Amino acid sequence: MNKFIKSFFIPVLLTLISCVPLVTQTKTKEFNGTNAYDLIIKQLSFGPKFPGSPGHQKEVEWIEEQLLKLGWQVKRQYFNYKGLTLTNLIAHKDSSNNPIILGTHFDTRRFADHDPIIQNRNLHVPGANDGASGVAVLLELARILADDKNHFCWLVFFDREDQGNTSDWDWIQGSSYFVSTLEVNPKSAIIIDMIGDRQLNIYSEGFSNKTLQVDIWREAFELGFGEHFISENKYFLIDDHKPFIDKGIPSVLLIDFDYPYWHTTQDTLDKISSESLKMVGSTLLKWIYKQ
Repeated sequence: MNKFIKSFFIPVLLTLISCVPLVTQTKTKEFNGTNAYDLIIKQLSFGPKFPGSPGHQKEVEWIEEQLLKLGWQVKRQYFNYKGLTLTNLIAHKDSSNNPIILGTHFDTRRFADHDPIIQNRNLHVPGANDGASGVAVLLELARILADDKNHFCWLVFFDREDQGNTSDWDWIQGSSYFVSTLEVNPKSAIIIDMIGDRQLNIYSEGFSNKTLQVDIWREAFELGFGEHFISENKYFLIDDHKPFIDKGIPSVLLIDFDYPYWHTTQDTLDKISSESLKMVGSTLLKWIYKQ
């Protein structure tokens, strides 16, 4: 995740700062938070996953392998950015022209520039929450939706979301490229990012489609998660939902941006809760089944 506006700091003028470890054997079609948690453990074993790193390539190959084992069709979408070849992963089961897109980024930030210890700011971010949590939820959803013939979903794993302000790189390059090449008309795009925090608080995000927000937040409330899905705009965020919004595609971002370990070396497994993963995954699943 990246640069933001805190709406409660500047109430009048808003200024923009800029489906375990392998495929689960569980038979249930309910979202399993433990499965998702184990998927985070696996990703952390690859090491840092910033573009160009060995862990980044391992992550691409592993996500693709998990999806193929579950029976999804997978496409690697390559694109170039400042001399580096980057990769989005697009998974689908059908040729629908109006899919629901479920998306997240998989890259982790190269520099821990928000670390409270100055000496750590040139180190890499582990990305247990900021990177791995979204991938884990999408892969667990991939397991559940693998045999579902009633809902047309694409699962998209975006590269290079989280490298803004590192050298002269910008944010959200994977999703921006994906949207610029779209040849279908998505019904909607749901983006998740940093949703594994033990102290989960997902506020409504300011750029997101309000109708989608109301619908998804209602599902969370009906599941008993209303305390963690808060119908209050607290931030306007530049994240992977923004290119969809700019193109006129209804999109919503689910994120807990009140995460004290954002862009630090402390974004580690001990900050993650399987219950938080389950709340987000179960909410999305309930919403998908009503589409």
